Amino acid sequence: MKKTTFLGAILLVLGLALPAVPANAAGEGAEAHQQSWSFSGPFGTYDRNQLRRGFLIYKDVCSSCHGLEYISFRNLSEPGGPEYSEDAVRALAAEYTIEDPNAEGGEREGVPSDRWPDPFPNEQIARDANGGALPPDLSLMAKARTISQDFPWWALNYFTAYQEGGADYIYNLLTRYEEPPADVELEPGQYYNDFYGIIAMGLPLADGMIPYEDGNTPETLHQYSLDVSAFLQWTADPHMVSRKQMGFRVLLFLVGFAILMYLVKRRLWRDAH
Repeated sequence: MKKTTFLGAILLVLGLALPAVPANAAGEGAEAHQQSWSFSGPFGTYDRNQLRRGFLIYKDVCSSCHGLEYISFRNLSEPGGPEYSEDAVRALAAEYTIEDPNAEGGEREGVPSDRWPDPFPNEQIARDANGGALPPDLSLMAKARTISQDFPWWALNYFTAYQEGGADYIYNLLTRYEEPPADVELEPGQYYNDFYGIIAMGLPLADGMIPYEDGNTPETLHQYSLDVSAFLQWTADPHMVSRKQMGFRVLLFLVGFAILMYLVKRRLWRDAH
């Protein structure tokens, strides 16, 4: 009887957990090409140089259509991120004009505390400029999307601090453009993405499109996609590194505290028998 109850409890837990399987927006069972990320795992951290390259791609390409609503200029100088100097962030912010009803003329020069400006004044103008499609804000995209995984791999994510689901989603979206199959008809302004399906955004990146200052990093679609995906993972979770460090300290404290309590218990009860 106890064995039957135990098995029933296991099946109930699995039944409740199964609906939580991550699924990508394509929803057609598209297989994702998973990448190796520096920030994956419980001890993973962001690669500062990769974040800087990713920011360059966002700034030069993505920002013409997509905003970063939840990111301020000053976030770019915070520990665990791209870590630009305060002077560099101040100079970057000054390149943008910020709408401010309290400023003379209703506009002023940007400062580090300002949020990243939206590329369009309002939603209607954004749709008009993109054939009716509304470009999504990218600041939380790596949290809002993920890839499909089969059981039991998705269950292991809870124990391995899996972080790259959103980054893998973005990477696959950027690298899987191709000619549509014969049975797929595209309307004007539509494109085919093997991972996503029919999409209103054309291929945004291509080999050799953006020069990297270091001269060593490959200037390829693959590398561009890795870098901007990592950057968008950071915008969605800018405090990941400090959170992992705090979690590790807490675990060390709990282990040490448990050992101390065990030793105290043994000392208190050593004469009880």
